[in-house]
Amino acid sequence: MSLRIHNTLSRTLEDFAPLEPGHVRMYVCGITVYDLCHVGHARANVAFDVVQRWLRASGWRVTFVRNITDIDDKIIRRAVENGETVRQLTDRMIAEMHRDFDALGIERPQHEPRATDYVPQMLDLVRLLEGRQLAYRTGGGDVNYAVRRFPGYGKLSGKSLDELHAGERVAVLEGKEDPLDFVLWKAAKPGEPADAQWDSDYGRGRPGWHIECSAMARALLGQPFDIHGGGADLMFPHHENEIAQSEGAHDTPLARFWMHNGFVNIDNEKMSKSLGNFFTIREVLQKFDAETLRFFIVRAHYRSPLNYSDVHLDDARGALRRLYTALDAVPADDVVIDWSESYAARFKAAMDNDFATPEAVAVLFDLAGEVNRGRSPRVAGLLKALGACLGLLQHEPRAFLRSGAVLDEATIESLIARRAQAKQARDFAEADRIRAELLAQGIVLKDSPAGTTWESQS
Repeated sequence: MSLRIHNTLSRTLEDFAPLEPGHVRMYVCGITVYDLCHVGHARANVAFDVVQRWLRASGWRVTFVRNITDIDDKIIRRAVENGETVRQLTDRMIAEMHRDFDALGIERPQHEPRATDYVPQMLDLVRLLEGRQLAYRTGGGDVNYAVRRFPGYGKLSGKSLDELHAGERVAVLEGKEDPLDFVLWKAAKPGEPADAQWDSDYGRGRPGWHIECSAMARALLGQPFDIHGGGADLMFPHHENEIAQSEGAHDTPLARFWMHNGFVNIDNEKMSKSLGNFFTIREVLQKFDAETLRFFIVRAHYRSPLNYSDVHLDDARGALRRLYTALDAVPADDVVIDWSESYAARFKAAMDNDFATPEAVAVLFDLAGEVNRGRSPRVAGLLKALGACLGLLQHEPRAFLRSGAVLDEATIESLIARRAQAKQARDFAEADRIRAELLAQGIVLKDSPAGTTWESQS
């Protein structure tokens, strides 16, 4: 079975093969770096991390680009509020983003372009669009894209022009020919910091949001490329506008496949900074380990809504611990995955069906059951190797199971030794008291003929 991907553009599952044999080129819209990343950002970036991992596991070379938006109204506003330069703010927030993403096992892309490094390419694209009568200058110094002059507008979101409304970043400004027109180049405003302005044929200003991705994607991947990804909230207007710009300028598709991950919801409402109903990754990691958060995201299909709650994360933590418990019981061999083997074949069939991670995770649990029954190091190795395709199960099992313990290891081992002495003296009441004392601290004891081991419940 070949890989099939749901293409937002066609609204169908399509067989995937890269435009260049053996080499997949993928662009994913990244973060606007003015604040800490929230769980919605984690969901999108874990989802596309799994995509690129599976593409590599399938034998393709992958060039993965994930951009950084480091110039934007919100960034400028926050920098001014903080009394720092735009660059100081964005450098700091990029470092924080990397800290969060690294914790979640999100691999760094081959290219992570900052928008501010590609302003010349953006201006080249604006001039090209103006020359093709798809852009016009306003009296206020902005340059706008004339949406109704591009005949394919709306094909990604599937709506007619009359049904579409200006998105949250497409404010209706004086000088627009049409409310749907969007800004390509924004004239500098009085009071804006100097490091938020560039010289251009149109005067001092800065690029609009949408033009950034069109220019960076083409510069680093060429046009067309294979996969363009992002959150469902970016489908309109951002991705629709990217298509209009890139295809309007070059008469060729921007990307063949468009992929969009579903929202993270709280009380059936999308989690977002603009709505104020969000949890930062940093906040969540104060209560839950990073792999639990990743597992919570991975075990849902990337296109489905993801309902966030502590209850769901507690459940994810318990499920992940069951997988690690199997690996803790049986040392895992290093294995090269044989994709014809029954468990591996089921895993591959799931992932090749539009990255169906819930079914792939189910295979991991079936393998864990097999490990528990047969005690086979080879099967344990297969469990660990398949887990790696999802960015899971790569920690030392005992360390994972003991992570989060309130008591230090020396104290726990001392109490276990005292309990063993009590049992040897047949003082079972004292032995039970020590077990209960440890359990109250979240430490679970496991007795076996080989001795007593412990795990943390937290």
